[in-house]
Amino acid sequence: MKKLILLLSLTIISCTLNQKKIIEELPGRLGDKNLTVNDDERINQSLLQAMIKIGLDGVPPAPTLSHNAEKKKVQEYVNGLEPRYRGVFNNLFSSVELPSGLINETKIIKGDDGNKVKLYITKPVNSSGDMPGIIHLHGGGMAIQTADDSNYVYWRHKLASTGLIVVGVEFRNTAGELGNHSFPAGLNDCVSALKWVYGNKKELGISKIIISGESGGGNLSIATALKAKQDGIVDYIDGVYSQCPFISNLYGKETNEFESLIENNTYFLRSDMLFLVASIYDGPDSRNPIAWPYHADKLLLEGLPPHKITVNELDPLRDEGLAFVEKLTEAGVRAEGKIIKGTVHAAENIFPLDIPEIHFQAIQDIKNFSYGLK
Repeated sequence: MKKLILLLSLTIISCTLNQKKIIEELPGRLGDKNLTVNDDERINQSLLQAMIKIGLDGVPPAPTLSHNAEKKKVQEYVNGLEPRYRGVFNNLFSSVELPSGLINETKIIKGDDGNKVKLYITKPVNSSGDMPGIIHLHGGGMAIQTADDSNYVYWRHKLASTGLIVVGVEFRNTAGELGNHSFPAGLNDCVSALKWVYGNKKELGISKIIISGESGGGNLSIATALKAKQDGIVDYIDGVYSQCPFISNLYGKETNEFESLIENNTYFLRSDMLFLVASIYDGPDSRNPIAWPYHADKLLLEGLPPHKITVNELDPLRDEGLAFVEKLTEAGVRAEGKIIKGTVHAAENIFPLDIPEIHFQAIQDIKNFSYGLK
């Protein structure tokens, strides 16, 4: 009997040790809930040094608001995010030179809601024949930032320098300088821009139209295609290239649906902050697929143009982007996903001087996707 008890005790100890080992071997904060991006061995070291330099490493400050805070307080909190991020981006891009050999034009068009929508058009000076056109929708969680911010101006110029015509859309936000306009105001502006670009393809010298954006702009890129399908104009779009899309509205809770929300939580982005930003877009519990494309069903996805979706390995949003690629594929849409290793959310856009190879590859990939469309 004593031998049996001893054997059982050893078995229990062994199982406990094995379970502990398995937990420790899980990536990121799944294995160690106190891990920071600084200590995650997967992080690109050049990127980490850049993040340390400007104070984006470690754990971002937690919001002071709870999930059930009144909307006015949440609005004030999100408003305050804009100058913080704009300051970071202006600092990063203060010494970055814009590519030469490009011309810029600004157009003001009438939006579908009767409002004015500003478009920033950038294209090569010596363009021979038509070339693909990118309608670029900037990041910021559909809540903050503008198309005229230094990092987005640079991104559009880099794209145009590869032989693309790029149209940046100044859509309405839910907060900040261009707020306070909840869903679907900003999306309607993006659809208005699509209609205008399509109607002026010949004058612009555009051969095909690709909708592209990162983070919140990644959401709007996909949502524009979904809204275009609803409106019977999906054939206006030849392709969608979405980077690190913010598309699920499943944030700020310990959910098993997307492990990356736990695994990479606090790596540049916090899930509780994402919850607050998302909550003022279309409500904290919204599953409207036009607002949050992850929730689109097969019927809505069928017939969409080809999609390329890239995600960052160390981004809380990683898994929802990859899951959406699967949904698109199951609906018969030509879709491809790509994980950018060792990077946090939108790093390929934000840190061009610090991870130049990754930045260059991202720019080239958008060009190759655009020219490869039939």
